[in-house]
Amino acid sequence: MRSPRRKRDRDNVLKLHQAMVDLFALMNRPQRDRALLEEAGVSLDRALFPLLSGVAAYGPIGVVALADGVGRDHTTVSRQVAKLERLGLIARKPSRADRRINEAVITRKARSVTRALDAARVRIAAPILATWSEPDFAALVRLMRRLADDLMKLPDPPPNHAGQKRRAKR
Repeated sequence: MRSPRRKRDRDNVLKLHQAMVDLFALMNRPQRDRALLEEAGVSLDRALFPLLSGVAAYGPIGVVALADGVGRDHTTVSRQVAKLERLGLIARKPSRADRRINEAVITRKARSVTRALDAARVRIAAPILATWSEPDFAALVRLMRRLADDLMKLPDPPPNHAGQKRRAKR
């Protein structure tokens, strides 16, 4: 027989998972990116937006790591990074750890773009959060950061190479 706490924990994990799925679905909608870019007064191809955000958050970062972070093929991301470079939003420089790898970093021009995007995020969120109490909002921020940090500590699962099937444990 399951203990009531284990059932409650299971139910809450599933509720949390559904809330995260809902958030990811909302955040991945092209209309959301378009609205944010418009609110910020930024003209940028929507396909480049997550890459610029990734370089701003995690840079210096290599193309393979950036591609992994956005769930795209590294050859596609490489072309898109080149486009961001032509727009003057990122620069590439050799990695300190491995000189064979070029890493992307944001430029001064990109910092002004990301500041405009951050200001737009605050303006968009303000009416949503206006009904939240300060303690509730502070708790949400603290707990979301804690969850993200704990999840980021998990080891990456092994890559699933095309054509290979998982073997069932016997």
